[in-house]
Amino acid sequence: MNWQVPGQTLMRCRIFFCGATTIALVASSAAKPADLEPQLKPPQAVWNWSGGYIGGHAGGGYGRTSFSNPYGPSIYGGIVDTPAFLAGGQIGYNWQNNSWVFGIELDASGAVSNGTSTCLASSVFVVSANCKAGPSLFATGTGRVGYAFGALGHTLAYLKAGLAWQNNRGDVVNNFEGGWPQGRTHFDDGRVGGIIGLGVEQALTPAWSVNVEYDYLHFGGPSVATAATVQFPAVCDSAGEHNQPDQ
Repeated sequence: MNWQVPGQTLMRCRIFFCGATTIALVASSAAKPADLEPQLKPPQAVWNWSGGYIGGHAGGGYGRTSFSNPYGPSIYGGIVDTPAFLAGGQIGYNWQNNSWVFGIELDASGAVSNGTSTCLASSVFVVSANCKAGPSLFATGTGRVGYAFGALGHTLAYLKAGLAWQNNRGDVVNNFEGGWPQGRTHFDDGRVGGIIGLGVEQALTPAWSVNVEYDYLHFGGPSVATAATVQFPAVCDSAGEHNQPDQ
């Protein structure tokens, strides 16, 4: 099961009260008569990305859940597309050495996602199923490597990679079975996979930054025993016994 998360927009908070303190200092010093005299302004310090941060994110995602059958590939494709809206939070820490920035980050997201498609029928002699899937939760732990550039190093371009976890839930419901009850299988499964991503982050103030990030996540899938499929109704022989075609 593959899952892509493009266009995450993240906002991080750093030293939350620093900006307010700076404004207060400027206002109080402006009231002093001595400030009417010309003064040389010290050069602005180069931005440093070192330190911890915490923030939130929201974005859109697009995923594909693949359903495979040991009796052969589905004549309908067996792919369920799962577009999603997701939101969550992240926490991390950066270390800067010259223009290079190294960091670690943990994040968690809840997702609103639901997709459905016809699947599992390996031939016209096997009943198809209606497969539904919808990832609901994500969590990742990644390492980041970035490079600070631009005016005073306020812009950071970075790559990230690490481990990811996903919870995916859904149903496999057999379609018409010639009078037999429709079989139904529910799954609710958590899986560990991998994540790679890239992004650009811009410092706005000493307390805030904003970034745009693209992530690709990949997960393996579980083996689920689904309900038996019967293409035609049972046939009664002279002895009253029911004969069913092989599945």
